[in-house]
Amino acid sequence: MKILICISNVPDTTTKIRFVNDNTAFDTNGVQWIINPWDELALTRALELKETTGGAIEKVTVINVGTKDTEPTLRKALAIGADDAIRVNTEPKDAFFVAYHISEAVKNEGYDMIIAGIDSSDYNGAAVGGMLAEFLGVPSVSSVSSIDVEGDNVSLKREIDGGSEVIGTQLPFVAIIQKGVAIEPRIPSMRGIMMARKKPLNVVEPVEADALTEFVSYELPQAKAACKMVDPENVKELINLLHTEAKVI
Repeated sequence: MKILICISNVPDTTTKIRFVNDNTAFDTNGVQWIINPWDELALTRALELKETTGGAIEKVTVINVGTKDTEPTLRKALAIGADDAIRVNTEPKDAFFVAYHISEAVKNEGYDMIIAGIDSSDYNGAAVGGMLAEFLGVPSVSSVSSIDVEGDNVSLKREIDGGSEVIGTQLPFVAIIQKGVAIEPRIPSMRGIMMARKKPLNVVEPVEADALTEFVSYELPQAKAACKMVDPENVKELINLLHTEAKVI
């Protein structure tokens, strides 16, 4: 069994967001780039499965659509434990564009399980996994919180209203994972970092494809109002503020 993990290259969640060119472009100066947290959990679970299934999983590959600037992120994934990496050499434009290029890059590679994070922490589109499954013509399961493999059988747990359900699916398929699939992401070891330098990172040239959307401009959310402190003994003032200013009562 071969597993493919879709990796997004996203700004660290502590990054101060700024825009340039009259708010039409994201300012990348000084930004620390990381593996999208959902994708890092997906990679962690794939490696756990490889280690605990007695050789049932042959290889774990990571893939990213991005320019050369994303290679440090892919090298980190290799240091965590992925066997090899693929980079589709083009600037990601929208979810359709990314999903199409991933599908074209891997459609003949025979991956049995493809795992994508439920969304990326930059645009939160939550669309690539489902689109990828459609392009490849394979089943997809969303909101997956647990993946287990026994032989050729894969068991998936997903959250639903009021509880959870366990699903079995045929191979190949796309799993769109959320919280719970792994407890916490792995940290690269020094040995893993050294080994990552020798692991293959294959660059694939893009195919002809058009993005279906474009970003016209960006804007920051409005600043939050200043916090008002009320003496805990002054209940009357608190009620008055909730009624006249917050308008919640």
